[in-house]
Amino acid sequence: MGAARGAALRAGALGLLLLAAGACYCLWRRAAGGGRRGRRGPGASAGGGREAPCGPPSVLTDNHPPKSPHTMDADDLQKLIHLLQSTDDPLIQEQALITLSNSAAFSVNQDIIRNLDGLSIIGRVLSDCIPRVKEKALNALNNLSMNIKNQKEIQVYIMQVCKDIESAPLNSDLQLAGLRLLTNMSVTSDYHHMMINSIPCFLHLLSEGNERTQIQVLKVLVNLSVNPAMTRHILRAQVPSLLLLFDNCINRDILLRALMFAANLKKNVSNEDGTMLQNWYSEDSVFFTLCGDSTPFAQKLASLLHHPDTEVKEQVVKILTQ
Repeated sequence: MGAARGAALRAGALGLLLLAAGACYCLWRRAAGGGRRGRRGPGASAGGGREAPCGPPSVLTDNHPPKSPHTMDADDLQKLIHLLQSTDDPLIQEQALITLSNSAAFSVNQDIIRNLDGLSIIGRVLSDCIPRVKEKALNALNNLSMNIKNQKEIQVYIMQVCKDIESAPLNSDLQLAGLRLLTNMSVTSDYHHMMINSIPCFLHLLSEGNERTQIQVLKVLVNLSVNPAMTRHILRAQVPSLLLLFDNCINRDILLRALMFAANLKKNVSNEDGTMLQNWYSEDSVFFTLCGDSTPFAQKLASLLHHPDTEVKEQVVKILTQ
């Protein structure tokens, strides 16, 4: 009898979650309308820009959650948060996190979830050993991080997210989910200092990852490179294959972000008035590759002046004239 009752409760909970998820998605489609037509390109800002919310809804016209009164109300969200808190069933956890993540695409719900202590409850799931559950928690926090007040609470998980990125399988969905969250959390310099120890990991992923991983880690690195306080930490790191990214045959999104990364670093170095000496850095450091007397890098830039993409050529000129 107990097993049968448990199965019935589980089925009922899943039914509620699926209905809530479907309703949330349909309402988002109504609110977002034809939003897929106005997607921004990768060079929208020198800092790399914010991430769009994860999962359906996934693409927004202006990289900001739609504002609509037609969303799940506070009672529904409270039930979902309580369900997430009270169950250790990974299937129910996944569905609850997906629904909360979709709900967080509405700006009004971002505040409601925070006020219901939802951020800490979702954050506790990051200690879960099941990768797919942890990934869904990261996706939910990513959508919720598009809110300044939420970021102040989410910051406590940054170092744990960095560790998860380093330990996750290369190019895995879990690794990408962590990088997406760090992209949003690094839009301002407030939390950059928490990512310093992970810079070698980021550069390793840039060297070893596939194109999806390279693009995502470059978004984080571009955001970090804007901050002069991070320059020395980045320049002393080692990444032997960095020059391979500056090539005409490289994916345009990767190339453009790599150039933005280099331009930010060179700008910060030039503003140091000569105080950054070459003998502070090893010969295989980022500094020697991009900012030292690097003939190979100069040759790469000269070749890229003939690239067909205007934004690529603009970034090359920016680097050459600094």
